[in-house]
Amino acid sequence: MMNQGKHAICGVNIAAVDYESAVHFIMDAARRQQPYAVSALAVHGVMTGYLDPEHRRRLNGLDLVVPDGQPVRWGLNLIYKTGLKERVYGPELTLRVAQAAAKQRIPIYLYGSKMETLELFERNLAEKFKGLVIAGKEPSKFRSLTPEEKAEVVSRIKASGAQIVFVGLGCPRQEVWAFEYRELLNMPLLAVGAAFDFHAGTLRQAPPWMQRRGLEWLYRFIQEPSRLWKRYMYLNPLYLITLFGEFTGIRKIPNLHPTGMETERSFG
Repeated sequence: MMNQGKHAICGVNIAAVDYESAVHFIMDAARRQQPYAVSALAVHGVMTGYLDPEHRRRLNGLDLVVPDGQPVRWGLNLIYKTGLKERVYGPELTLRVAQAAAKQRIPIYLYGSKMETLELFERNLAEKFKGLVIAGKEPSKFRSLTPEEKAEVVSRIKASGAQIVFVGLGCPRQEVWAFEYRELLNMPLLAVGAAFDFHAGTLRQAPPWMQRRGLEWLYRFIQEPSRLWKRYMYLNPLYLITLFGEFTGIRKIPNLHPTGMETERSFG
């Protein structure tokens, strides 16, 4: 296992870990029934925290943020000499946690996306990992939840017997959800976003050679240019500029923590 600790990239604390360590931490929290909020961040996710100090506090309040994107891994290696040989890709982490949950008979819960996507995702997970217990699933309402609805979500997840929740609400809403529900649910909450669509088969992943070279953003941009152009044409260059500033010492981004933050209505 590799665990080089947490390091700030653009002000967001990223854990320099490998898959084995990430799965170990998640499953340990599940067995102990302890709160444990997890996110896998690529450049877009990191930059949402960089641009929004309040959200940066949330991200830094999560227990484990792994380097989902190759440029985030490169940043850790460049600035902190962590020696990470691979990223911890959210969709792959999802499969590895599901595999471990199946082996250890730890039930999971699927929260977010659309019901048709959840049904495909559930079926594919069950086929791939024999013995996996999917205790429940619940689609997003695609709006902010009232306090009463939020309490009902917590009750349904607890009543299901689940010990891990996979959260697919999209970035940054799923990270907000994981942060706010962390104190309400004694279990790991994994904000894994596109993993729902990828493993449901409703969205294609970039070829491995593009993923290795950090070009997954280009593949997704070609698929959805009207939706993603601003994310990639603006945030990717800004990330590189900011990272260069951190590397050279020209710019230091405050490392904010979630003390004194008010809870808001979660998107669900």
